[in-house]
Amino acid sequence: MSTFGNYFRVTTYGESHCKSVGCIIDGCPPGMELTEADIQPQLSRRRPGQSAISTPRNEKDQVQIQSGTEHGRSLGSPIGMMVQNEDHRPKDYSETDLYPRPSHADWTYIQKYGVKSASGGGRSSARETIGRVAAGAVAEKVLKLAAGVEIVAFVSSIGEVSMDRNAQDPVFQNLLNTVTRESVDAAGPIRCPDENVRDAMTKVVEKYRDAKDSIGGVVTCVIRNCPIGLGEPCFDKLEAVLAHAMLSIPATKGFEFGSGFAGTALPGSKHNDAFVHCDDKGRLITKTNNSGGVQGGISNGEHIYFSVAFKSAATISQEQSTSTYDGKDGVLAARGRHDPSVTPRAVPIVESMAALVLADLFLAQKAREALMKLVQ
Repeated sequence: MSTFGNYFRVTTYGESHCKSVGCIIDGCPPGMELTEADIQPQLSRRRPGQSAISTPRNEKDQVQIQSGTEHGRSLGSPIGMMVQNEDHRPKDYSETDLYPRPSHADWTYIQKYGVKSASGGGRSSARETIGRVAAGAVAEKVLKLAAGVEIVAFVSSIGEVSMDRNAQDPVFQNLLNTVTRESVDAAGPIRCPDENVRDAMTKVVEKYRDAKDSIGGVVTCVIRNCPIGLGEPCFDKLEAVLAHAMLSIPATKGFEFGSGFAGTALPGSKHNDAFVHCDDKGRLITKTNNSGGVQGGISNGEHIYFSVAFKSAATISQEQSTSTYDGKDGVLAARGRHDPSVTPRAVPIVESMAALVLADLFLAQKAREALMKLVQ
């Protein structure tokens, strides 16, 4: 379905080469200052045509708020937002009338629905994520004003070039404490804050771009100042909903939370996060954070961090052996404009989906806390 969330609900619409894409938000509190200026920065970070290592499709992705605000404040009614598709070239995809693109959604969409978008990836295209990013910017503002939440994502690997993401490494933990969006963007189009590997990552993307190929990577995200108590056991645990959200992003192939797979090699005596003392707010804190800020599916007040794996983009400009829809051998050379690595542009998408998850769970918890006070 195209709707995410229960209390802060977002529905996205649009295909890769239709007239516009966007979203409708239900559940934004009334009275909050909100204009296009709050939303545009994240859309500009996501947009195509940013650098020589991204797709040359030139979209400004200027957002327009269509409803739900008046005089720069939210009304509490549904917020509609729209972005025009300007630089779309549906004729670049005429070959897909004959050939399903390898590892793309052409074949599965036509099998499921009996029809598919005639150009680009339709709803499976990354253009769909514009609505997510616009809605995520609104969710972030709610979280920032209500609880001081900070969400920062960055590229931690490209191909075989990777930062050290060891949960027990004090250097990595310090990075999670200090990294900012400004420092991520200052690292250049690769969006890796580690100066020891960012140049090597860029060269890897350039190599595959020049070969008309693609390469994947990993985006790591940290959430700071998350309120304690978010997450709805048993089936909507915080890390479970985050996994759902992240794996709904196009091109994702893996999700790792806290210590992740490396944590399976540690005995419990070394993996357990011991409580040590109370902070200045009277809350217990932990000596380590292998749990990634979540225990029992509920946020514990520590930094939440996770990583998302993005595969190499399925659409490349090399000739590829494939088959026609009726099973005849053929060769396909895509003519569309595509990212040699989607990973750097995925950074604001990961941040936005994290914000949508937290906003929804935050409203659920606040409703519970309000009711608890009424019945006690």
